Amino acid sequence: MAFRSDLEGASNMLLSVNLFMTLDGVNQAPGGPDEDTRGGFTNGGWLMSVFDEGCGQAVSRWFEQCGALLLGRKTYDSFASHWPQVTDPDDPVAGLINNSTKYVVTSSPVGEVWSDTTTVLGEDFLDEIARFKGVTHDKELQVHGSIQLAQILHQAGLVDVYRFLIAPVTVGPGLGIFNEGGPSYNMHVVHGAVTSNGVFDVEMTPADFESRKTVSLEDGKEVVIDAERKDPEA
Repeated sequence: MAFRSDLEGASNMLLSVNLFMTLDGVNQAPGGPDEDTRGGFTNGGWLMSVFDEGCGQAVSRWFEQCGALLLGRKTYDSFASHWPQVTDPDDPVAGLINNSTKYVVTSSPVGEVWSDTTTVLGEDFLDEIARFKGVTHDKELQVHGSIQLAQILHQAGLVDVYRFLIAPVTVGPGLGIFNEGGPSYNMHVVHGAVTSNGVFDVEMTPADFESRKTVSLEDGKEVVIDAERKDPEA
């Protein structure tokens, strides 16, 4: 399998993950109770009670950066059952999803829902994704939903942009991008806003993790120093 390389632009293609999240770090089933019940999850639909105009504007802004979609099989099947039926010409998200190139990480055929779909097979799919990120393109390769895929990409250090709508909701145990750990980063916040319903719209890029800091006293004042510096007067 080969990713398309005929898309020319100003820089290498960035890989972004774009997810809805609860305050306790769950990304599972934001849209409805039956969306994703893996692990016995029963609190699906947690986003919809706080989804407002600001959330819609954020999602539209995400998709404006989309050059191609990278999806796990579960999310692809969910998208394929819904978005082709959204034919409203004034819905920009539907238009982008239906017309974008889609890459699906799966071990079985996906059918003929969208003609512009390529399956990503084999254990070397991370190498294929890393190679695709080297293609010049002025848009992004975007992951939406696809929690387990997002986990793997995060753990592999392949994510260039993290975007979340963080809802003021807690749901207890559930699947999340950071459940399984990953690299240590200092995140650079390039966009942050709060919607009218209190949803935090944040976009971040990862940077090298800075040395650990701690609070100490110098001349009677609290100061922040490197954690490795044992003696504040040294």
